[in-house]
Amino acid sequence: MKKSAKFLAAAAMCILGAGGAFAQAFADIEYGAAFTGYNNVAIPADTGTKISLKDDTNSALAQALRLRLGYTIADRHTVSVLIAPLTVYGTGKLDREVEYQGIVFPAGEEVSSTYRFDSYRLTYRYSIIDSEDFKLALGLSGKIRSADIALMSENGYAHRSDLGVVPLVNFSFLWNFNGPFSLLVDGDALGSPYGRAEDVLAAIQYAADDRATFRLGYRVLEGGSDGGGNVYTFALFHYITAGLTIGL
Repeated sequence: MKKSAKFLAAAAMCILGAGGAFAQAFADIEYGAAFTGYNNVAIPADTGTKISLKDDTNSALAQALRLRLGYTIADRHTVSVLIAPLTVYGTGKLDREVEYQGIVFPAGEEVSSTYRFDSYRLTYRYSIIDSEDFKLALGLSGKIRSADIALMSENGYAHRSDLGVVPLVNFSFLWNFNGPFSLLVDGDALGSPYGRAEDVLAAIQYAADDRATFRLGYRVLEGGSDGGGNVYTFALFHYITAGLTIGL
């Protein structure tokens, strides 16, 4: 995870250090609350017990903070880096025996869970439509996923960590529907026979001036994988968010 953060920090420095007469740097910060829709895990997938980190360990509300730094060149080309950590905690009493990562947690035992899913992304997108009222952009994101899922009790502890790179399709649609107010739909998504990932925001924005835009919105983060015997994990999170984009 440290190497991932260092790589993206270096990428951010390159983005912000790139000059040009038609370039505009920006920073975006988003903060909100994440609610668990579902979070099902079985590790190993073929022999482990399927457990719900929403119901079996009663996931708590999670705070969610995101930071994006980027550069737009000639109003068409945008390069950005995103840091989006997420950690969800839960506690509960098991109504059945659960085997996770080779550790057996007996029925009736109080257990705690930690679900960490940190995302680091490098994105390029191109504006296909750039009119006064409508903007549409498409691109690609390279996502570094740093995840860890742990179960613990007084008598046992088990966890599974994962670090991987995932390609995603990036998209952004903006509709200026009433003066300083606009509708934004923005996200990354991709699916395959082995898994899927979607991270999509729908928000109402208010442009206070040429440099600052505020927004309120709803974000959905969903996805997972069925790794053919190694890992089964699929989760859905609903976010209520507030954000601010500032031109630098």
